[in-house]
Amino acid sequence: MDTQNDILAIQDLLKLGLKLPSYQRPYRWGVKTALTLFNDTYQAFKNNQEEYRLGTVILHQSNGVYFVVDGQQRLTTLSILLYCLGEKDEHGHLKEEDVVHVDSLLLNEPFGPLSQQAVWQNFQLLAKRVRNLLPAEREQYKKYLLTQCDMVKIIAASEQESFQFFDSQNNRGASLAPHDLLKSYHLREMRNLPKEEIQKWVNQWEDINQKYLEVLFKNYLYPLTRWYKKENGLGYNSLKIDAFKGVRVWDKYTYSNYHKASHLFAEAYNAGGYALINGGEEIYPFQLTQPVIDGKRFFAYVLHYNRLLREIQKKIQNVFPPDCLPEQRAGDRYVKCLFECAVLFFADRFGLENVTAGVMHQCYTWSYSLRVKMSRVYRETINKYALGIHPGWDNGALFQKISGMKNSQEIEWMELKRLDQPGETEETEEEKSKYDAIKKKLNEINGWNI
Repeated sequence: MDTQNDILAIQDLLKLGLKLPSYQRPYRWGVKTALTLFNDTYQAFKNNQEEYRLGTVILHQSNGVYFVVDGQQRLTTLSILLYCLGEKDEHGHLKEEDVVHVDSLLLNEPFGPLSQQAVWQNFQLLAKRVRNLLPAEREQYKKYLLTQCDMVKIIAASEQESFQFFDSQNNRGASLAPHDLLKSYHLREMRNLPKEEIQKWVNQWEDINQKYLEVLFKNYLYPLTRWYKKENGLGYNSLKIDAFKGVRVWDKYTYSNYHKASHLFAEAYNAGGYALINGGEEIYPFQLTQPVIDGKRFFAYVLHYNRLLREIQKKIQNVFPPDCLPEQRAGDRYVKCLFECAVLFFADRFGLENVTAGVMHQCYTWSYSLRVKMSRVYRETINKYALGIHPGWDNGALFQKISGMKNSQEIEWMELKRLDQPGETEETEEEKSKYDAIKKKLNEINGWNI
């Protein structure tokens, strides 16, 4: 494909007179995404970052006019932000009926009705942020946006090629798993590290089976970062990766300073710089109940939980025979994953060395009571059970309880409900018999008779 590529500062993009083709979709960026763009560029400005890359814009040129094929959402938001920084009236206010003209900075045409609500909402948000800046800082920030923020400009030689390039970009984007997007995000946060160190983390990441990484985030890490707060753990996708974006190196908030200090101490401790406090063992400054540290520590975080989960799965297999951990049906696999999540969350709080047989028996009882009780188990069943809100069977919100425990013995003191009546079932006798091993194990652990 014959394309012209270049990197242009935003002020140079302004000179192109960009227009939106008729086939472009409406502007749809929400306030959260718009605020992220503001925060990212403002922090780069405050940190004197020499250059800030804002992504790619794909253009098609026709009769001297540059049409935006891809990148209009980001360009529109930049237009709104620059409009706010331009102080169009002495109060920085804009009347709602004039909102269609906000785009005149970067895009040479008014927005259609389907875009106006999003433009207006983001204008209100960004105008409020800009009003909090002192006049001199506002001008400096605006200059930074125009001269030191840039985009990769791609100009396709023909309209057909622009569509092909747009499709290939979006097909690749659509195929990117959430963990791939996180990888790109955290690599950007490592831009000041030596290339050799960056490559080291990338290599370790790539050494992990990528399908396994997808499962690690979707079925374990994301639910566990939600369930202990009694929040929905379902539906992890590319729109929810903010769960794994946390404290940035340049953040100077009180809470972020604490977390950054703990990670720096752990690094120094593991390097032998302090007296041993953990019996000579390395310490890992990660907790599923604490924010992620952006950049290289995110990669260390993922590698840590990947390794910890595998060790837990081996430990479970040493205690429970395969017929106690069936996987024939989808519901079986959901329950087994829930069991592993419970043990993982406990190990995250108290350490793998404190995952005793008694601890695993309690987690097994809590998890597999659901499998015996419910004839049909779905992802939503698991989610509600983990939150302690399942209407058919409630044995407590285990993850919330573990997050509040002070010592590792507390979980063994928990009293779990005995199963007196099975749930309604449409299963055949043969299907029911598949869970005889589970019932036998539950009876053995708890002295039940089910």
